[in-house]
Amino acid sequence: MSIKYCMLGLLQYKNMHGYKLKKHIERNFGYMWSINFGQIYPNLKKMEEEGMVRVIETTSVGPNRPHKKLYAITSEGKREFGRWLESSPERNMLMRDPFLMRFVFFGFGDKQRALEIVDEQIELYEKQLKTRKENFEIRRGQGMYVRLIADLGVELNEVFLAWLKRARREILNGSESPAELKDAVFAA
Repeated sequence: MSIKYCMLGLLQYKNMHGYKLKKHIERNFGYMWSINFGQIYPNLKKMEEEGMVRVIETTSVGPNRPHKKLYAITSEGKREFGRWLESSPERNMLMRDPFLMRFVFFGFGDKQRALEIVDEQIELYEKQLKTRKENFEIRRGQGMYVRLIADLGVELNEVFLAWLKRARREILNGSESPAELKDAVFAA
């Protein structure tokens, strides 16, 4: 999914600064993908050039610092967003998670360190689950679609947390050699 459409969708709710867009995406869509400022500002600039958003206010935040720009969606932005919204989505379920990429190779590393990293993830997901459950009541009043996606976030968080705890137990009790791993991966 293009970050462009996520930002256009968020700007339909209210006008926002780039920083606020990034924070909102991280807080509410973090389980779907991650984002950095290097994606936000170039996309906003391009959408402004294409007439999809416009800057409605520029605020100085201090000497030697860039101005804060408040962005609003334009009629063209709403039309483009509508075309995207009505098109068929990509069909693949993608999970782009640096932890999962690392996890698949833990068998080649130190078992104790693998357990420590899994424990870090468990702690992270427990905090995220607590926050998602606290915010769920807020989302309930924001319409059916927002509530449903918030519900999905809670459920995915719970599933991933349960999987992490099971994986931790198996790592703690299991043993595989790198040779066994090679045979298993390339047997398919």
